[in-house]
Amino acid sequence: MRTKGSPQRLALVMLVGSMLAPHWLYAQSNEPLKPLPLDTKLDQKKVALGARLFGDVRFSKNNDVSCMSCHNFTKEGGGDARPRSLGTGGAVGPANSPSVLNAELNIAQLWSGAIPTLDDQVGRLVKNPVVFNTTWPDVLGKLQKDEGYRSAFAASYKEGLTEKTVTDALVTFERSLITPSRFDAYLRGDSSKLTSDEKKGYEKFKTYGCVACHQGMGVGGNMFQQFGVLGNYFKDRGNIQKPDFGRFNVTNDPADKFVFKVPSLRNVEYTAPYFHDGTAKTLQDAVDVMFKYQLGRSAPAEDKELIVKFLKTLSADPAQLKSIEAMVRSGK
Repeated sequence: MRTKGSPQRLALVMLVGSMLAPHWLYAQSNEPLKPLPLDTKLDQKKVALGARLFGDVRFSKNNDVSCMSCHNFTKEGGGDARPRSLGTGGAVGPANSPSVLNAELNIAQLWSGAIPTLDDQVGRLVKNPVVFNTTWPDVLGKLQKDEGYRSAFAASYKEGLTEKTVTDALVTFERSLITPSRFDAYLRGDSSKLTSDEKKGYEKFKTYGCVACHQGMGVGGNMFQQFGVLGNYFKDRGNIQKPDFGRFNVTNDPADKFVFKVPSLRNVEYTAPYFHDGTAKTLQDAVDVMFKYQLGRSAPAEDKELIVKFLKTLSADPAQLKSIEAMVRSGK
């Protein structure tokens, strides 16, 4: 569509518009990290219904694990404190569970990016032998016996309780898990939200090159990268297993060996242990590994400490996490 008016008039309109724009818009445009949206604009009845499903063990073959069994909100930031997650019947998963918080922003799901969308993930996990190890007919048969579910689904979906609507409710809940932090307020122009050290840590995070992979709204999660760009992490660690091949397990492309989805660093303060293999026990350990194998350089201890301080500004308000977990546990 063409805009009417002379070039001079258009230039004047642009100049006036730029003068009226909030000052924080300029800061945002130049930053590699972007603030999270302020409103997810989701159907709250479907969010609440999905939250109930998220905590329901009837999704598993043995009625012993739910989604929240591997994604605890208040203690683990939507992830799992165990190096390997446990599925129904005690089945051991291949990797540490990534956080479900802000997962809507990811380029794909799982460390290998094997699952394109959150919708695809629900069906895959239902059937996965080391997660729920069941079938949709079994899941729906159990849920249909619950009058509360039947009435809630009838109220929110004209189709009632089906594979499609159960998936939609779960995914709607997961899409609601956007967790703004102090850093988002800082990006929007409130410089008082960060301490002097935290601001220095953010500058170190940028100048050392961490933002080459950890950028955007998710501070990661939007690209794939080799684990060990400037050092052979897996040779040094030893005992290489199939999950360590990362995206190669999806594409069978030799160039994808040891390539993984770059994890989001939001709520990273809470999500230890770190990496797909859960080998880094603390955030400080994870930063050390990144400097050695991804950046290929050393850094003074005080610089790393500043970066850790910055990373903690990416944490959600604990009250929000408690509210999410309470909604899941209450079944309402």
